[in-house]
Order: sequence, then C-alpha cells, then structure tokens
Amino acid sequence: MVKSYPGSCGRGRGFTLVEVLVALAIIAVALMAALRVAGQGTLNAGELRSRLLAGWVAENLLAEQRAQGVWLPPGTYRGTAKQGNMDFAWRTDIAETANPSFRRANISVFAPAGESHLLAHLTGYLAQPAIPGNP
Repeated sequence: MVKSYPGSCGRGRGFTLVEVLVALAIIAVALMAALRVAGQGTLNAGELRSRLLAGWVAENLLAEQRAQGVWLPPGTYRGTAKQGNMDFAWRTDIAETANPSFRRANISVFAPAGESHLLAHLTGYLAQPAIPGNP
C-alpha cells in the first residue's frame, strides 16, 4: 500500500509537470550564464593579446631610438608598426628634461583604427649621443 500525502493525487512518487518545467528553466539560465562567461573569456584573450603585442611595439620603438643614436628634437612623431600580423598606430612625444643631455620619450600605441583605443604606454629616456673624439 502506497501512502498518500495531503494535496497529492495518491499516484506515488514523481515530479509534476510544473516542477519539471521549473527545473528546466533553472538549467537553461545556468547554461546561458556559462556560455556568456565563455564568450567573455574569448574576448578578453583577444584584448590581452593586442595589449601584449602593443607593449612590444613600444619597447621596440624605444630600443630603435636608442640604437640609432639620433638626437630627435622635441616634438610629436607618428607612425605605424606591425607585430604578430597585427597593425598598430603609434605616437611618440619627445620632451626636454632638466638635464640637457637627456630627452624623455612618451610612446603610446593604439589600435589601428585611430588614437581612440590606447593599448600600451611606455616612458623612456634617451641620452645625447657622444660626439666622436669628444669625451
């Protein structure tokens, strides 16, 4: 003999249609949240890759300026660079310092669409190249 509880139809154990639908709705919401998190992670990975490559562009520009030994006058310089099959726009602001033998280089690297999305920024110092025969 199966016991019947008040409010039940006396059919035995099991879930009602409403309980099953509520459970399915909860599972659907949980799966949609998991899918959204996975999609967001994919977007973040692309942004991190762009920022890493942009940082390398900035470091390369500063290293090039130091290696060339060119004494750039203060001002703003712009250009483009390619790193990891991605194009970047860069801007270098050269400024004088308190010591006339040094200049500050502020390098900003942007997404190629323009200077609205800053990906990396680097500040470095350039020393005036030595004149041959002059200590």
